[in-house]
Amino acid sequence: MKRLFQLIGFLILAKLGAQTWATEDQYIQRFAPYAVEEMEKYKIPASITLAQGLLETAGGQSILAQQGNNHFGIKCKDDWTGKTMKHTDDAPNECFRVYDDPKQSYEDHSKFLAYRKYYVNLFKLDPKDYKAWAYGLKKAGYATNPRYANILIDKIEKYHLYDFDNTNSKTVLYAILKMYPDLNNDKVFMAKLGQNAVITKPKTVIVPYKQETYANQQVRVEKIKTKSEILNSILVKNHPNGGLKFIIVPEDLPLKSIAEKFDISEKRLEKWNELTSTNLKKNDILFLESKKSSGNVDTYKTVLGDTMHSIAQKFGIKERKLYSKNRMNDGQQPRVGQLIYLNHKKPRN
Repeated sequence: MKRLFQLIGFLILAKLGAQTWATEDQYIQRFAPYAVEEMEKYKIPASITLAQGLLETAGGQSILAQQGNNHFGIKCKDDWTGKTMKHTDDAPNECFRVYDDPKQSYEDHSKFLAYRKYYVNLFKLDPKDYKAWAYGLKKAGYATNPRYANILIDKIEKYHLYDFDNTNSKTVLYAILKMYPDLNNDKVFMAKLGQNAVITKPKTVIVPYKQETYANQQVRVEKIKTKSEILNSILVKNHPNGGLKFIIVPEDLPLKSIAEKFDISEKRLEKWNELTSTNLKKNDILFLESKKSSGNVDTYKTVLGDTMHSIAQKFGIKERKLYSKNRMNDGQQPRVGQLIYLNHKKPRN
């Protein structure tokens, strides 16, 4: 009798396992076109979107997905004016968005990532680099589960979802058919495929994106985290020369990052700081407004490593004015120990 119960238990578990596998396969077949369409519009890897959908909905079986067409657990927030439903998630009876169609949920998920500052650096990653995106989402705080990135990657690699990163909305159905040949017998699916019959079936074999090493992926994703933290840590200071606003660049950064953070155009920052490169170096002085025509002290004695530009930045003086005051030609650099005039023009010999 005990052996009979064990056998029954095994059969039940086997059936449940089979159902779960079938459910996730069916989810991929139905929603892969949505993920690919969003990839075309927002440059989010289709593999990532689809893996998140599989995970969030338990293969389409979650209450939010079935009753609210909400595939990504997006909560109401203040800006939501559509239908809502209550569901217990992190807390009891939280407010979640309800969509008329799952496709709306997929697009809302794309907008959620594309329009929130926490995820802005994800869009600088290769849209075919699903591992970097998975780790990037975790680092950006998308999920609290410490294994979130690995879970997404496992889903992607288990079902070969990276194939969808190499397709488009015109060829995605062929990719699904290649993945699930039995769909040749599915009249509904073949009818959808037939609507795209004017599209030539791709002759090339879809090859998974060549992955970098795990260490390289980690380095890239760590940069997402640290860059965001670095920018948030920058403090605006007042320079002794008239209280000019300036910052000390904490790490090597592109000028564009500073321009975006302070909502100042790159061209203005280039002009105010007389830059010849848009790649800023650690400990560079960068002014957030136009510098003065004179310094706050009369003279300065140069040391090893000084340039006319570094002196101009150090004392908040326009570089061209500094050249003029010291009767030096444009591009000429000072000698070690040279006396540089900051307020008045150098006397003639």
